[in-house]
Amino acid sequence: MAIFGGGDRGKVTREILILGTGAMACLCAARLSLAGISVTMLGSWPEGLQALRENGVRLVESSQPPPPPSEEHFQGREQISPVRVVTRPGECAGVRYALVLVKSWQTGRVAKQLAECLPADGLALTLQNGLGNRETLMESLGSERVALGVTTSGATLLSAGRVRAVGSATVSLGEHLRLEPLVEALRIANFRVEVVADTESLLWGKLVVNSAINPLTALLRLPNGELLTRPAARSLMGEVAAETARVAAAQGIVLPYSDAVAAVEAVAQRTAENISSMLRDVQRDAPTEIEAINGAIVRAGEQVGVSTPLNRTLWQLVSSLRSL
Repeated sequence: MAIFGGGDRGKVTREILILGTGAMACLCAARLSLAGISVTMLGSWPEGLQALRENGVRLVESSQPPPPPSEEHFQGREQISPVRVVTRPGECAGVRYALVLVKSWQTGRVAKQLAECLPADGLALTLQNGLGNRETLMESLGSERVALGVTTSGATLLSAGRVRAVGSATVSLGEHLRLEPLVEALRIANFRVEVVADTESLLWGKLVVNSAINPLTALLRLPNGELLTRPAARSLMGEVAAETARVAAAQGIVLPYSDAVAAVEAVAQRTAENISSMLRDVQRDAPTEIEAINGAIVRAGEQVGVSTPLNRTLWQLVSSLRSL
């Protein structure tokens, strides 16, 4: 059963702060803005901020895959929505609800920004990849101002401020006393939202998927669905998922599905057209989230005595793609 604060029951927040300007940040911003909710985006990517200021956030939705390799020229049904863009936390002080959608290596920075602008009765919801984001946010904000969620929604950034939705828009959230207004806002923005009691199950359920799909797509330079069409890649993807699931089981974590291999293949199928965020980062020679995903799984495995040679190898290979 979902737990909400009595004072906020039945309310929908009409103003949301989004930290980040990447694919998932733009997808959430677009859907929320189209639903009539005022969206402020706090970011640090100059090109993204400029595009959002000049053109708003542009959401492209189509069931047809884009013609490779020029995704930025993909044409589909496009909706443009206004958003407020800021670069300093003082410019968004007082907004009670925030979605944290930056890369895991940026969490420490935005945690300090939120400490400056999020009110005492506010709530920051992390929908990020990897382990440790919630804990980093809690160090600056306290547990009462941090909620955990995961999403398997797919999004591809076609160009700065222009995003293509891929697959279903699903968000799973852990229970929190202040959560209901944000839940209702996400629902009216056409996200399928569920609230569950076991947040560790949520976190590790997504981690299994990310650990198997993201590094392989980054190394092989393939969209998610292509992993299913190549027997060797499909087999390795399943083996990585099973290895990560064993680490979760050793910690007593019950995953939100019974078959890790079937689960990761289902996500790869639902997001077949999607270019993973890790592959995007590799293409831009930008930092990846490999440390918070496969690296974190290796460390967790060491703590519970589970060998993780596949996760370790993927961690080392992806880390080797970028020069220091």
